[in-house]
Amino acid sequence: AAMAHTKALLVLENFIGGKFVPCSSYIDSYNPSTGDVYCRVPDSGKEEVEAAVKAAKDAFPIWSSKSPLERSQILNKLADLIEHDLEAFAQAESKDQGKTITFARTVDIPRAVHNFRFFASSILHHVTECTEMPAMGCVHYTSRAPVGVAGLISPWNLPLYLLTWKIAPAIACGNTVVAKPSEMTSVTAWMMCQLLEKAGVPPGVVNVVFGTGAKAGEALVCHPEVPLISFTGSTLTAQRITERSAPHCKRLSLELGGKNPAIIFDDADLSQCIPTTVRSSFANQGEICLCTSRIFVQRGIYSEFLKRFVAEAKKWKTGNPSDPTSDVGALISKEHLEKVRTYVKKAQAEGARVLCGEGMDPLALPPGNQKGYFMLPTVIAEVKDESCCMQEEIFGPVTCVVAFDTEEEVIRRANGVKYGLAATVWSGNVGRVHRVAHRLQSGLVWTNCWLVRDLNLPFGGMKASGIGREGAKDSYEFFTEVKTITIKH
Repeated sequence: AAMAHTKALLVLENFIGGKFVPCSSYIDSYNPSTGDVYCRVPDSGKEEVEAAVKAAKDAFPIWSSKSPLERSQILNKLADLIEHDLEAFAQAESKDQGKTITFARTVDIPRAVHNFRFFASSILHHVTECTEMPAMGCVHYTSRAPVGVAGLISPWNLPLYLLTWKIAPAIACGNTVVAKPSEMTSVTAWMMCQLLEKAGVPPGVVNVVFGTGAKAGEALVCHPEVPLISFTGSTLTAQRITERSAPHCKRLSLELGGKNPAIIFDDADLSQCIPTTVRSSFANQGEICLCTSRIFVQRGIYSEFLKRFVAEAKKWKTGNPSDPTSDVGALISKEHLEKVRTYVKKAQAEGARVLCGEGMDPLALPPGNQKGYFMLPTVIAEVKDESCCMQEEIFGPVTCVVAFDTEEEVIRRANGVKYGLAATVWSGNVGRVHRVAHRLQSGLVWTNCWLVRDLNLPFGGMKASGIGREGAKDSYEFFTEVKTITIKH
């Protein structure tokens, strides 16, 4: 019986130098919607990373000497292949991560495809600078070249979406990569590896090593021949990466957590604001670094907002992710679910009011999902600003709603956390929108909308939300080395 059980499990292999390579030990990966082990992921360490870095180094001369147009065509081909298999990728992402099939189909996989197409295009349009000094008889110009082997570490919340957001610009610029996806969500990365050869990606250009941050991630970050690291994940892990990479003077791009405020003024259009703010609080189970977790509502509309917001949140259906009518899937792991629940308990202990969701409403799950890691969208009111629920990133379907009186006060309170990734402002007053946007300590400010992205523009956070920006120009600058050349004639 035990043998039959292991046979059915999907077993992933590292992808190194254009080949799938078995590993000596494996980690269990769970299906979050059932609580069962459904996949075994390589538990890679120093040896595997060493082999992958060597393969990437060997592939660098040929790949970096290709023209941007040649690389562009290969990236476009890869995008086409992923798009062709969109449904299979969406099913795998939903099963592996717990997100709803609808979200995987409409957000994750289309965005992964777009990441490749976008950088395939943007790489053709970068220009270098030139200045003249006629009096000195000199002309100066800049040239850019790929850096080498890029180490890419991506998280479990948007697995293929965030992995491709790193791989695409890295290889478009002519670097080769060693990527380490989260050990909890490795399947779509492995599926992408199966398409690389067909897309025309030469062996060794993209290497994927699976495993934990403590082993595989650490080996990658400490490797002396990996000059740059792009990481998306927690602020705590980023501190470790910074310490470990410091002796090697590595270049870092760190996209970290958020504690994102929504500020709703009394002249906001609630018919737009409420459904969008429910979505910005609970999309992907609240497991997006851009999700809203602190909602500041001007006192005049506070009680009406709260009533309508809770009614709308209660309409969201939590259930089997593969059911197209589910709005909320399963959280990533048993441990993570416990952690999110602990925040709700702490809020209650502090005297805050839980208005719906966890502990308040019954959660009805289909028979096969009883052991899954599910939680209802949860709304908490009357939370103190200094509460951990208003200060720390919860990363689950939990949002806190509080009242404010003045513009001055709400800016101060919105800025009163260690994070500064994204903020949303809701108001019909254009002057106020600009004023508030300028004063918020936040890398991204959306007004009267949420998560409208143009990949040309800088993406990233202030304060503990990260270092560096990503986007057409910003990613190009991160993944290339600039040289200034002066010619005297």
